[in-house]
Amino acid sequence: MLVVEDDPDTLDMLRFILDKWGAEVVTAASAGEALETLERWRPDVLVSDLAMPDQDGYAIDRQLRSHGRERGGDIPAVALTAYHQAEDRMRALSAGFQKHVSKPVDPKELVAVVASLTRLTP
Repeated sequence: MLVVEDDPDTLDMLRFILDKWGAEVVTAASAGEALETLERWRPDVLVSDLAMPDQDGYAIDRQLRSHGRERGGDIPAVALTAYHQAEDRMRALSAGFQKHVSKPVDPKELVAVVASLTRLTP
């Protein structure tokens, strides 16, 4: 899976949580880095922070969805955000994300959400 997060400590924590459950995790610290990675590699799932400088997680998802299925346009995506109101969840889901996880991240919730989209067993 590809995990995108601009905060290095949060990125390390997310990698640790998902590694512990047996996921193969590739990380990106920006939307640009994530998009470059997606040009070379097709992950099982994308887990992306929404609020990042320059380009946000919505930009990653828009670009990903613009690709055909053969180029990863159907990769399931999880939105990570500190914004956790109902309208924030609906915006993320309407934008193309399949799931929404609020920060601070509950490790069990994150694993369960990712497991629902992949072969990861919580």
